Amino acid sequence: MKHKIRYESNDMRAEYNFDYSKAVRGKYYKKILKEGANVAVLEPDVAKAFPTSAAVNDALRVVLKAGQAARRLTTRSTRTRAKATRAS
Repeated sequence: MKHKIRYESNDMRAEYNFDYSKAVRGKYYKKILKEGANVAVLEPDVAKAFPTSAAVNDALRVVLKAGQAARRLTTRSTRTRAKATRAS
């Protein structure tokens, strides 16, 4: 039979003795700024389709290229621009 140990609400066990004397604040801050750290949390169904970060990056690059190609296909005619200038 297990015995339950009761602790006061403010008491901590002895093995939880934290020593922060050698801690460094912001140790990885400059590294993160230099390399960049963008984190996106994927929904579970999307995570199944893209098991690695490389797979996500490849898919997003394809989407970016498709968007750029579509933008080039839909240029405005110069005639429309000329009419807008005269009306002003």
